[in-house]
Amino acid sequence: MELKRVVVTGMGAVTPLGLSAEETWKNMLAGVSGADTIKQFDASRYKTTFACELKDFDPTVWIDKKEVRKMDRFCQMAIAGADMAIKDSGMDLETIDKDRVGVIYGVGIGGLKTMQDEIEYYSEHKDQPKFGPFFIPKMIGDIAPGQISIRYGFHGPNYATTSACASSTNALADAFNLIRLGKANIIVSGGAEAVITDPGLGGFCSMHALSTRNDEPQKASRPFSGSRDGFVMGEGSACLILEELEHAKARGAKIYCEMVGAGMSADAHHITASHPEGLGAKIVMSEALKDAEMKPEDIDYINVHGTSTPVGDRSEAKAIKELFGEWAYKLNISSTKSMTGHLLGAAGAIEAMACVKSVQEDIIPPTINHEEGDNDEEIDYNMNFTFNKAQKREVRAALSNTFGFGGHNACVIFKKYAE
Repeated sequence: MELKRVVVTGMGAVTPLGLSAEETWKNMLAGVSGADTIKQFDASRYKTTFACELKDFDPTVWIDKKEVRKMDRFCQMAIAGADMAIKDSGMDLETIDKDRVGVIYGVGIGGLKTMQDEIEYYSEHKDQPKFGPFFIPKMIGDIAPGQISIRYGFHGPNYATTSACASSTNALADAFNLIRLGKANIIVSGGAEAVITDPGLGGFCSMHALSTRNDEPQKASRPFSGSRDGFVMGEGSACLILEELEHAKARGAKIYCEMVGAGMSADAHHITASHPEGLGAKIVMSEALKDAEMKPEDIDYINVHGTSTPVGDRSEAKAIKELFGEWAYKLNISSTKSMTGHLLGAAGAIEAMACVKSVQEDIIPPTINHEEGDNDEEIDYNMNFTFNKAQKREVRAALSNTFGFGGHNACVIFKKYAE
């Protein structure tokens, strides 16, 4: 069968860099860091005391106050991002065929704060155990797409994807495939995560995964720098409206760009560490290129997973160099996690959004905080990592990588739309 074409017709976001897609993108280009001392709770007991939190997020802007109490923070963020993306897409909710509109969201962990609160209450009242009636529906990750579908009456495919930090890229890949197979006209897709909590911070601290640069939080996320010492936790949500091309044209939708390929793979190596030679990363990028019927030299920008961990950054750089060959020195590479922090299950969605904007505006957001190279020389710094400052260039197509605990890898490709 002939596959249908898929375009991006709307975007929305609440991130550590802003409470809209536009504000987030503006601050990305300016090289703004979203990191600061944690405000949601007292983190002074932990080795890491900072993260990239949302600033001034008020869920009642998007959700009725009574309903807010029935939702975990990650779900509130998911609805905020989706609401903005739906409005940005210009779809008419009165006339759109809602049976052909789906919602697929990536959520890596889900309602961790809800789980914490319920267990703390239980531990103090074991003689008379009592749990809140909304405990389970607040906690489960799939409630985010469920709540969005309930809010707008969308009856199409509806579920959550969970593959750790690759979750929302997997969501976008599934949405892309369902649309081009003719299973839906529109899919509201993205990711949400909100685990800057005691167990979230404490768990990653115990793994020695987080940066401990507590005296300079804004400089802590420094992908590909020799002094990097771990990632910075982030939270938020980003949403893309993916739509079948002819459907978008028929309703006169604005088109940001076209989504043309997706790849998935497994490292099959370790529960938390990436393959040291970048094997899974190389496979997933190669699969995405094949899916898009593109060659390495067709890609002008790679938004790398780039978490600022010693092993992860090296393995991804190796994979890019091996797969792209000489073109690895001519395309641009950057990690927007240097500014947003690592949004875990929502990382792929916000980074896909950055790729869409890069293709639309012909500019590469920077990798900030670079001061020195990696002393072990395993990273080839002749590749263009777009350090510290945004760079203008034609971006015909952009590729976004996300890799998750368990060895999950997902990759998506966006290119300029042309008839």
